[in-house]
Amino acid sequence: AVVSTQSTGLERMTGVLTEHFAGKWPFWLSPRQVMIVPVMPMFNDYACQIRDKLHNQHIVVDTDLDDGATLNKKVRNAQLAQYNFIFVVGEKEQASGTVNVRTRDNVVHGEFTVEIVTEKLVKLRDSKSNVDNLE
Repeated sequence: AVVSTQSTGLERMTGVLTEHFAGKWPFWLSPRQVMIVPVMPMFNDYACQIRDKLHNQHIVVDTDLDDGATLNKKVRNAQLAQYNFIFVVGEKEQASGTVNVRTRDNVVHGEFTVEIVTEKLVKLRDSKSNVDNLE
């Protein structure tokens, strides 16, 4: 039997966009916008607090709470999964209410308060820019 499949316009467009962006979706369109990586299990709660704040702003955010993986492994996994931004949190960040921000291309943006980075992400999402720039 011959099976014929017909693509809808939406499926074709999704295919064209996927090819065009090579899987590196711009932030506003990305199904994986932010991954929060705690440096140790004792910072999982802080990571979850940040996740909840970002989620409340309709940002797609996940946390890597795998206690068996090293920090480098967690960051690498997030990069391979094409998360636009990776937030690393540890003792210093928890004490100061900040996150350390890097991109999937390993560009380190540095430390931002949770409030400031949330504002920047909302602004970036709403601008519908194809460039993931937190400026």
